[in-house]
Amino acid sequence: MKALKYLNQYLWKYKWYLILGTLFTIISNLFGIIPAQLVRYALDLVIETVDIYYLFNGTGLQSQMYDIFAFSILLYGLLILGMALLKGIFLFLVRQTIIVMSRHIEFDLKNDVYRHYQTLPTSFFRKHNTGDLMARISEDVSNVRMYVGPALMYGINLIVLFFLVISYMLTVSTKLTAYVLLPLPVLSVSVYVVNNMIMKRSQEIQKQLSGLSTYVQEAFSGIRVIKSFVQEKHSFDNFEKEAENFKRKSLKLTRVDSFFYPIILLLIGLSNILIIYIGGQEIINGNLTPGNITEFILYVNILTWPVMALGWTTSQIQRAASSQARINEFLNEKTTLVSEKNLIKSLEGGITFRNIGFIYPDSGIQALKHFDLEVKQGESVAILGTTGSGKSTLAHLLCRLYDPTSGEILIDGIPLKDYDVHAYRRQIGYVPQDVFLFSDSIRNNVRFGSSDMPMERIEQAVKDADLYRNIQDFPQGFDTVLGERGITLSGGQKQRLSIARAIARDPRILILDDCLSAVDTHTENIILNNLKRIMDHRTSVIISHRVSSAKLADTIVVLSDGAIIEKGTHAELMGNNGAYRELYEKQLVAEEI
Repeated sequence: MKALKYLNQYLWKYKWYLILGTLFTIISNLFGIIPAQLVRYALDLVIETVDIYYLFNGTGLQSQMYDIFAFSILLYGLLILGMALLKGIFLFLVRQTIIVMSRHIEFDLKNDVYRHYQTLPTSFFRKHNTGDLMARISEDVSNVRMYVGPALMYGINLIVLFFLVISYMLTVSTKLTAYVLLPLPVLSVSVYVVNNMIMKRSQEIQKQLSGLSTYVQEAFSGIRVIKSFVQEKHSFDNFEKEAENFKRKSLKLTRVDSFFYPIILLLIGLSNILIIYIGGQEIINGNLTPGNITEFILYVNILTWPVMALGWTTSQIQRAASSQARINEFLNEKTTLVSEKNLIKSLEGGITFRNIGFIYPDSGIQALKHFDLEVKQGESVAILGTTGSGKSTLAHLLCRLYDPTSGEILIDGIPLKDYDVHAYRRQIGYVPQDVFLFSDSIRNNVRFGSSDMPMERIEQAVKDADLYRNIQDFPQGFDTVLGERGITLSGGQKQRLSIARAIARDPRILILDDCLSAVDTHTENIILNNLKRIMDHRTSVIISHRVSSAKLADTIVVLSDGAIIEKGTHAELMGNNGAYRELYEKQLVAEEI
């Protein structure tokens, strides 16, 4: 139950739902117990009256006695019916409070988990797969809702009912009550043993479900690759194996759950036998009436459903505890990307890298070492290098998706850690190497995060990215809805749309991370010529492995194994006859061929 303590804040927030729900539960159970006493009175009335009734056989008094007797029985029947109706009304109110509360808590918890996900650094998402993240915010939160909703409702009902019923039973016969409650210790031990098994198997099921969700998500995301390599059967076989493991673990849990009901029914049946046997002796001794025995049997039957629900309730609590422990595991993760001074100011664009070193926390790979570079306001710098040289890592550090392992980055002479993270990121435009587009219209993808962006700016950004004519060819133009991850567009169109999204924000610092790799040379020249105007008076960082993308830059930096091996202008580097010239000549020959 320790993991479930996290939910106390929500229970306190919606305490009036819980208080009213508990009150309505008490009232509904009162209306459920009183009919048992009415049945006792009615039965005793019948037994006491029937002998007297036959004594006056054939007299006019017998008819009068029958009328009084019939009216009394009718009155008891109407009272029992009225009690049942009132119990139903208050049961409705119980659900309208406790179950509604659980839906509010589910809503708040999902929002809190999703909000917390967004605060976590990129390294967190590199360590955990998407299926696991989705399982914790969907399946696990649903299990928790079952605890704060139905399980809590049945648990409160069980406690209230036990207290009320046993109190009434003790007022009738302490001896008979003791015999009726005799099987309860056995029931408690059984519940304890089975619950330990449920806890373990519930955790296994949740882990398996996360793995299954991850596999399905990856399979559907890569469906084009699966079809291209004709691996549909292999993919299905793998899914079937994962589903078979999930089924097997679920069946193991079901077998344990199935022990509850036979055990409870056996113990309830034993209680009924004890009532009849001990109660019969008490009737013979003149201590109880047949109505008392009937009342006790009704009390035991009233307890039957709550006691049967005890197993289900305990199972749900154990599942919720397991799920909440998984949720807490991620909620306890804290971001390291915090602002030290929460500085909010307009950027001018000066960038300084001072002895930067960076090691990826999840893999331990050193991506940068002793990196020094200064980019003045309004200047542009091109970062060139082969795959794995550390180019994209610089973009991640500049967007503050990570913090350097050593050294520091200054923006306008102020440490990057001093800036408010969100205020800083709003003033930069980033075009990632791995383009991601949302399942939304082209218009909304361009103005992503800026709902008030005028249409003129959207169109200009698209024109600068050389995508305007392609959009005009679509039947719905800017309202064309893209498929998942922009699957509707070609690779080059996705890159150009990503560029349009970045420049539409009018950023002070523009970061282009190998964003022209999927376009042809002609389109690249058009985009670069348009970017020349955009980059004017704007600090720009162009990251690429193609020399042609660097021709607009004021300074060119060549990286190798995370370190700078050359730096200068195009003319200076060509005169050095070093790595840059070799790279330039190789790509020039390749383009000519």
